[in-house]
Amino acid sequence: RKAAQSLENVQTITWICVSSRVHTTDFPGNYPGFQDGWDMKTFQKNFRIDVVHLDENNIEFDMVGIDAAIANAFRRILLAEVPTMAIEKVFIYNNTSIVQDEVLAHRLGLVPIKADPRLFEYKNIEQEASEIDTIQLQLKIKCSRNPRASKESSDPRELYLNHIVYSKDINWVPLGNQADVFADSRIGAVHDDIVIAQLRPGQELDVVMHCVKGIGKDHAKFSPVATASYRLLPDITLMEQVEGEKAERLKRCFSRGVIDLEDVRGKKVAKVVNSRLDTCSREVLRHKDLKNLVKLGRVRDHFIFTIESTGSLPADVLMQEAIKVLMAKCQMLLNELSSAGTQ
Repeated sequence: RKAAQSLENVQTITWICVSSRVHTTDFPGNYPGFQDGWDMKTFQKNFRIDVVHLDENNIEFDMVGIDAAIANAFRRILLAEVPTMAIEKVFIYNNTSIVQDEVLAHRLGLVPIKADPRLFEYKNIEQEASEIDTIQLQLKIKCSRNPRASKESSDPRELYLNHIVYSKDINWVPLGNQADVFADSRIGAVHDDIVIAQLRPGQELDVVMHCVKGIGKDHAKFSPVATASYRLLPDITLMEQVEGEKAERLKRCFSRGVIDLEDVRGKKVAKVVNSRLDTCSREVLRHKDLKNLVKLGRVRDHFIFTIESTGSLPADVLMQEAIKVLMAKCQMLLNELSSAGTQ
């Protein structure tokens, strides 16, 4: 029974690492002329990570020297297994807007929350909300007429007060000692300008929300990334020297910055400057006199990662957390194999 459970865990991790449309290449004989067997020294020599762009919510980096299955494992973990905080329960005490209660709750659940999930525990369903596992938010707003509005105006922004409910109207209500623990933190919606509902005079919302820790495979609202993707580095090779009018047309076949023209003895000669910028359009293959002059391919162990955070955590921190998740999975696999071997 334990051996069957161990096998199930092994299959689960294998399914995570080897997903659809991604096949592993890290075994001998996969490509003619390549020695693809696993070797630790070769891996340590070739593996590297180069950060190309980094800001608060976006990161682009190159991961070189790994197998496609591992690259895809990071992508899937970023989408579905790095935890965040999101609104789980919505207590609606008053809703006289035209937005139905269930639609309002759904919209609130998808608002990204600025809170570090590493500082909270997973909530037990059977226990009451506490300061270690729950963030309490409140939305209380009422629309009224603007007494200073012009009588000739028909603009609702001038006629009414609080007629558009934004995410900035959501306020944090500390539980227990949270006011002291998170005194330096700004807990609330990541963006202040998310429209939640529209009201008219007399309509109001009185809502209390509970945010808990969760992961994306339980619900999309817990996914910490807007996008997490990778692509292989394009490889463009000129088979022979291309010059003159052909070089001009060859340059126009690729994205701007991929091919440039240099002056060689008074002639314009095509040169590959930055294949990274290529979008792999294959436009050059439409030209009979050019398609045999260029070899198009991709570097099979050079992955260009792009991660866009929803704002709950910085993009570089998300990648660090994804690495920790994968390390925990590997350790679990080793423990299960060790346990199965002793049975």
